[in-house]
Amino acid sequence: MISSVRLRTPTFTSAQFSNQKCCLGKIEYCSLPNIQNAKQSILCSSKPLHISSAESFALVAKTQKRSSIKCDVYEADRSRPIEINIDLPDQQARKETAQTLKISLYFATWWALNVVFNIYNKKVLNAFPFPWLTSTLSLATGSLMMLISWAVGIAEAPKTDMDFWKTLFPVAVAHSIGHVAATVSMSKVAVSFTHIIKSGEPAFSVLVSRFLLGETFPSSVYLSLLPIIGGCALAAVTEINFNMIGFMGAMISNLAFVFRNIFSKKGMKGKSVSGMNYYACLSMLSLLILIPFAIAVEGPQLWAAGWKTALAQIGPNFIWWLAAQSIFYHLYNQVSYMSLDQISPLTFSIGNTMKRISVIVSSIIIFRTPVQPVNCLGAGIAILGTFLYSQGSKGSKK
Repeated sequence: MISSVRLRTPTFTSAQFSNQKCCLGKIEYCSLPNIQNAKQSILCSSKPLHISSAESFALVAKTQKRSSIKCDVYEADRSRPIEINIDLPDQQARKETAQTLKISLYFATWWALNVVFNIYNKKVLNAFPFPWLTSTLSLATGSLMMLISWAVGIAEAPKTDMDFWKTLFPVAVAHSIGHVAATVSMSKVAVSFTHIIKSGEPAFSVLVSRFLLGETFPSSVYLSLLPIIGGCALAAVTEINFNMIGFMGAMISNLAFVFRNIFSKKGMKGKSVSGMNYYACLSMLSLLILIPFAIAVEGPQLWAAGWKTALAQIGPNFIWWLAAQSIFYHLYNQVSYMSLDQISPLTFSIGNTMKRISVIVSSIIIFRTPVQPVNCLGAGIAILGTFLYSQGSKGSKK
């Protein structure tokens, strides 16, 4: 049986209201709702009743014998929010401002750490030209830092399984190749030239994705490759201290990092590992891969001889340079992966382009690298193409 209630309008006297002796009218139950009398409220007895408004809710003068109160009642599932005119702070705007400041801090730290790393890295390679060992030491230092952070509770250790390490392995292989190749390049040519060539990484990304993965891109992305390739070619041809090993090292690094990004995207979907811990695990696995190759290519005998020569020429400062190079390498990569947790890949790509500009300019100033105007023009064209690629990539996913 469907039951409903009809609520009679109650009436009070002011005296009754002040003594709180007023009561609502009697509730009548009926078996079915009266459809013909549409003006009367039909309420379901199984739902709570809420008072939405009270009109003429005031005590009247004593001369008036009766006072009436009108209450509108409605069902809970059709309740309306109470309008309260209170000026609350715009919490959404505050969150957006805080997020913007956080990302700006990430970017500034990322760029600063990268500039410092490149400076010390070049100083170490000038005095100690063993890129395989310096690459290994930078990975070992970062791995040790993260192990200590997990042990003392500074950072929470990630929960990983064998499947995680299996998917991480190809990423680590590509990361090891890219890291060593870039270091080899910097040991042979100027830092600015290495980063000019590395600004052509988007061209490798598009070509690999198009011909190996079958991905398609808008025409604006393909057009942006023209200034990237042209600018890098112009900078390479006009480089005063051009070296083929340095040039090929930067090119191999570009290709390796493209595959690293592809493997990372494909293998790490659904993995709940933070950016900081992800890079820590990547460093550890890359270290294990790199150690036997570093020993085979260079070896302890060459390292010992080079170490004595560097200490004799530079003194104890060489040890500080080597430690700073290793520490800042890990820190700048860690911050970059942490920022990638907070921003889109497009924003990260733009930030990476601006990072290269800061590294190129600072290295030219600090190391007093001789450059020709046409060389600067080539670098500017390549970097502009990288920025255009970032803008054109907004609609590249289909």
